[in-house]
Amino acid sequence: MKLFLTLIVLFLSMQAHVIFDFNKKSDLQDWIIVDDVVMGGRSSSTFKLDKNGLGIFEGNISLENNGGFSSLRYRFEKKTIKEYTQVKICLRGDGKKYQFRIKSNSGDYYSYIAPFSTSGEWQEIVIPLKGMYPSFRGRRLNQPNFSNNFIEEVTFLIGNKKDESFKLFIDKIVLE
Repeated sequence: MKLFLTLIVLFLSMQAHVIFDFNKKSDLQDWIIVDDVVMGGRSSSTFKLDKNGLGIFEGNISLENNGGFSSLRYRFEKKTIKEYTQVKICLRGDGKKYQFRIKSNSGDYYSYIAPFSTSGEWQEIVIPLKGMYPSFRGRRLNQPNFSNNFIEEVTFLIGNKKDESFKLFIDKIVLE
């Protein structure tokens, strides 16, 4: 019986942990847009819920004034993640490339990055945490890949070095 209970506890502890599950009542106040305007660029984006409760991150990327990116950041109370090995994101993109980023400490100057491509259809993007590499301002850092036990920020970023519009529907972000 003790072994059975131990296995149940182990199984329950391995369950997915939801970072954010969008729905019609989702509070978006902790989601922040950071566009290249912070550096003089001209890109612009918005984030809102659609009628079905999905998060919609959309906008226009401009290369004017050395711009070229838009990002959507979500900071939250530090989460212990040592029992998880990957992030799974349910989303629908527009066929463009994006980056998913995490930070162990929101004050770090760098992020850990995983590029991903969208197909225009609904997808489950699975990102191994140990495969995320450190980067700052588009340059890979000479440091180890992600191996921390905590995260407190996730970000979606588009910056494909071209003028383009974009639209990303986000349903759920989960640690597994």
